[in-house]
This record gives sequence, C-alpha cells and structure tokens, in this order.
Amino acid sequence: MSDTSDFPPPGNELSKTSSGSFDTNRIGEVKSWLASQFDAAGKDHVPDFEYTSRSISHLHNLASISQAKTQAATIIANDFRLKASEYRSQAARIREILENVGLAQEGLPANVVASSQVLANVANLLNIRDTEMSSFLVAMGDVSLRKTGVEDKRAKVLKESKILLDYTRKAIARLTYLKRTLAQLEDDVTPCESQMDGWKTNMSILVSKERQYLQQYSNYKAMLNRVGYTPEISHGMLVEMAEHRKDLEKKTKPILDTLRSYQDLPPDKALAALAIEDKKRQYNAAEKYLEDVLQSALATSED
Repeated sequence: MSDTSDFPPPGNELSKTSSGSFDTNRIGEVKSWLASQFDAAGKDHVPDFEYTSRSISHLHNLASISQAKTQAATIIANDFRLKASEYRSQAARIREILENVGLAQEGLPANVVASSQVLANVANLLNIRDTEMSSFLVAMGDVSLRKTGVEDKRAKVLKESKILLDYTRKAIARLTYLKRTLAQLEDDVTPCESQMDGWKTNMSILVSKERQYLQQYSNYKAMLNRVGYTPEISHGMLVEMAEHRKDLEKKTKPILDTLRSYQDLPPDKALAALAIEDKKRQYNAAEKYLEDVLQSALATSED
C-alpha cells in the first residue's frame, strides 16, 4: 500500500497546508478501516491504489457509514444477548419452581407436554407473551379484525378484477372487430384500385373534352363578336324584332302585290314610269320605316 510520501503532485493534492493534518487523519482512518475489512475477509494486505481527494472522500464516507452500522449492530446484538440471558435465567427459575411443585416436564404425561407445546406455538404465532385467556382473546380479536380487513380488500380487488375483465373482454371484441374490418379493407383494395384506374382514365377523357369544349366556346364567342352579337341581345328581344318584321312584311305585301300588278300595264312608258317611281318611293319608305323600328328596338335594349 502507498504511504503518505506517495501522494499526487501539488496540482492533485488532497488539501492545502492549513488542512494537511485533517487530511492526514482522514487518510489514516481510511487505511485503518481498509486494513480491518481486508483482514476480516482473510486478505493479507490492502492492494495498492492512488490516493486522490475524491477516492479518500468516498472511502471515508463508506468507513463512517460502515462503522456506524457496525456499532448499531453491536448494540442490538448485545441487547439480544442480555435478553437471552435474562430469558434463560427466568426459564431456569420457572423450571425449578415447577420441579418443586412436581410439575417438571419429565414427570408430565406426553399429551400434556404436547398440549403445552401447541399452546406455546399458538402464543408465538399470535405474538403474545403469556398464555392467559385474555391475551388469547385480544390476539384473536386482532386477527379477526385483520381478517375482516383482508376480506374487504379481497372483495374490492375482486370487484376491480371484474371491471378490468369486462374492459378486457370489450377490448378483445373491439380488437376482433378492427381486425375483421382491416381484413375486409385489404380485400377491397384490389377492386378499389381497378375502379381508381377507371376513374383516372375517365378523368383524362373528361379533361380532353373540357379542353375541346373550351376551344369551341372560344370559337363561338369570336364568331358572335364578328357578327356583332352583344350580351344585351336577348331571346325576348329577338322574338320582338321578328314580330316587327312580320308586321312590316304584312304592310309591304300589298305594295309588292300592287307592283307586280303593274307588270300587266299597257305599254305607255310615261305612265308606267310614273307608277313605278311612286311604288319605289312607297317601298323605300317602308324599308326606312323597318330600319327605324329595328334601330329603336336596339336602342331600347341597350338602355
């Protein structure tokens, strides 16, 4: 074992010069304790190791705790030895008294000795110091109370066990249902995948149709813009203009019929020319009236 001359260099020394005696005393206590422990274990010497402040502090704490526990164990052992000596003295005195009154164990019948032994065992089991009836009754009452408490705890535990068992059964049923649902979903994966493939194909077709319809819509819109269609021209307005056209056709039809009748006039060019010019003026006036009506209808719809 290393002595005090083998201590670490100043950077790792246990303490400063002012506390050197204290550390020396602590190291001496540690060495003495280690020597006693190894000697008790049958070892000749303590193995060499490096003394550091940490190891000395740890070993000193262990030595203090060990010595305190050893001292406490020694006190308890001495107390037990003293009590055992007193019990032996009391037993010898009681044995002497029993022998004097003729109740020595050797002179008693076997059944009496067995009964006494059973009585003593029961007393030890009930943790009572004498064999009086009152002591047995008190001990039995305490046992009954503890039995009642144990029965209450047992009933409570059984109730909780039933509740847990019910929860367990419900959990098992739910787990079975979930497993069955999972198996069903796994079976539905293949048809659902095929259905999804069909939807993807249809979706691509719909996207293509959408592009086609959007292109047609753009073409139709451009065509309507070219012909002068505006959003203000509604179906009702077109119907109204068609009705005006029919009215104008009804008004111009007699004039046209009259013009056609002039085809059968005599070959008097001057009269025929005058009649034709008159009918042309009437026809132009009717067309002008039709244009005015159409323009007024458009102006009204724009307002």
